[in-house]
Amino acid sequence: MVMSPELDRVTVLGDEAAARGHLARICFKTGPPTLTGVELEWTVHDAADPTRRVDRERLREALGRHSPVTVDPTSPADELRRGGTVTVEPGGQVEISAAARPSVAALILATEADVAELRALLDAAGLVLGRTGMDPWRSPRPVVETPRYRAMRRVFDRRGPAGRAMMYSTAGLQVCLDVGEPGQVADRWAAAHAVGPPLLAAFATADRHAGRRTGWASARMAAWLAIDPARTRPVWSPGRAGRDPVAAWTEYALAAPLLCVRDDGPDWSTPPGVTFADWLAGALDRPPTTDDLDYHLSTLFPPVRPRGYLELRYLDAQPGREWTVPLAVLAALFADPATTREALAAAGPVADRWSAAARRGLAERPLATAAATLFDLALAALPRLDLPAGLHDEIDRAIRRRRAVAERGHR
Repeated sequence: MVMSPELDRVTVLGDEAAARGHLARICFKTGPPTLTGVELEWTVHDAADPTRRVDRERLREALGRHSPVTVDPTSPADELRRGGTVTVEPGGQVEISAAARPSVAALILATEADVAELRALLDAAGLVLGRTGMDPWRSPRPVVETPRYRAMRRVFDRRGPAGRAMMYSTAGLQVCLDVGEPGQVADRWAAAHAVGPPLLAAFATADRHAGRRTGWASARMAAWLAIDPARTRPVWSPGRAGRDPVAAWTEYALAAPLLCVRDDGPDWSTPPGVTFADWLAGALDRPPTTDDLDYHLSTLFPPVRPRGYLELRYLDAQPGREWTVPLAVLAALFADPATTREALAAAGPVADRWSAAARRGLAERPLATAAATLFDLALAALPRLDLPAGLHDEIDRAIRRRRAVAERGHR
């Protein structure tokens, strides 16, 4: 967790009104937008043979004292030197959650140092980080098993194979932005969603999986879209643009089916179709608590998830250092209210084209047009990030290269 919301004292939720009040307190923390965070996820491969399976024990040995407890229950789970925490996802993907920073430059420099430390640990074990949003060589297979992951698999299996593909084969890039001042929340919330399809298209890297071409620009996003609309569809859409963000998220969260309920035993599964609202109404053998509601929120995976801050979850993992480019683009688009409003206006006509963005990328002309405009806005706002000259020039050039690709798609 990059910018954790304050945790309430754990209390029993007596009714839906209590749940709504809790959600309103924790999910949209307003104030001056100062912090930016990033979470980087990668598939992990054998350096000599990327098709070879990498098991849990090999990851545990490589990560050592940085191993999460899901991989090694005795691990101290130490942070990396610059404050990033390491997690391992169910398919063996490794993720760094960077500590949020008030400066994008400081965030990039600290995260680069943590990535270098992680690469060194893996390199010593003959392992390398993947470069795309979907494992291009191996088919989905579990590496880490926990009660949560077993329950997740059972739920997703009801709708087909996309859940396993997501759990075991995908890698994403998440950018975390402050909610903003009360008067900015609606625009920042809408823009965070609206720019998603064109930026997904512009930064898609997941066209191969398990040794073949998938027919999608982002098979990673295709997997998310196919899982369970009640927990993965966007909360905001152009047709519901007037909804209050807090009310929209509250409705979404309470109507979403339970993925699991934590228990002392190994089986966390719940009856199919029981929502959190049903739990509040007495569907299970005990009433839920605020802690249960917080955990339920962690099982919802829309493209933009409010966690006190806004977690933008729609980008594919990027090769090498190129994760800095979408991070800078998004930070620039949200650097001031006027630019954010312009970004919302530019992306508005394609704000609901998630599937088209995942399938065709910038070959979808309206998405290419919107992406080119967003890159222009980001270039104009880039000086507001106060990046060091060398980093500014590097990212400026990278955005211009991306813009040229979008321009070709536009034509």
